[in-house]
Amino acid sequence: MNVTLVASVGGVALHREDEALSDTELRQRACTELLRQAAQRSGLLSPQDSPGDSGVISEAASEAIEALLDRELKQASPDETACRRHYAAHAADYAIGERIRLRHVLFAVTTGVDLAALRTRAERLLVELRCADPADEAFARAAAKWSNCPTGSAGGDLGWLTRQDCAEEFAREVFGATTIGVLPRLVHSRFGFHVVEIVGREEGRVPPFEAVAAAVSQTLQQQAWVGALRRYLQALATGSEIKGVSIDAS
Repeated sequence: MNVTLVASVGGVALHREDEALSDTELRQRACTELLRQAAQRSGLLSPQDSPGDSGVISEAASEAIEALLDRELKQASPDETACRRHYAAHAADYAIGERIRLRHVLFAVTTGVDLAALRTRAERLLVELRCADPADEAFARAAAKWSNCPTGSAGGDLGWLTRQDCAEEFAREVFGATTIGVLPRLVHSRFGFHVVEIVGREEGRVPPFEAVAAAVSQTLQQQAWVGALRRYLQALATGSEIKGVSIDAS
């Protein structure tokens, strides 16, 4: 008889015994519960508040966590020198009008999926398509057979896209380069693992620093906030009893 280990934070269960979660979902619930309990200790949330079912927290808990983070993660605005340094290193990220046409095969991450097996299957297909004759229709056939995206029936074709059309983590991997053809590694996004083929590129125009200074500053502030949040969560985890889950990759 298989017994499911119930993960918990501070004695609070993160899921039901019959509920199977991916590592990502489990970490998300653990981090939320760490913050909810911290809000209670800080007096921002009633001790009677409960985590609810399926990881869904109360509206009061959401507001308390937001207030907690506003208080604990205050970040100074980056100075102009830091902004100019970032712009010089990442100017292509601010290009206007850049477009790419691509196809993809999506191996979607879903609840209960074996991530190691899914990644192995995606990497095996990546190697096959990298070695395939570009004149063949191997990519289209693979998309129709394997892709978990509705575009699979159209050979995985996503058409012409701008950065704004894509998830941020996906855009970072496919824009700002010159590669044409099947990319040499998997692209990871919140949706899963992607085998990507760049069919065409249209270069964009990089505006002067002054035109994007506000966007650069916002990017650096967001990066600093995310870093501070990770450190804060690690500090909370160090002082909490956590079972069945690691937040190291959060």
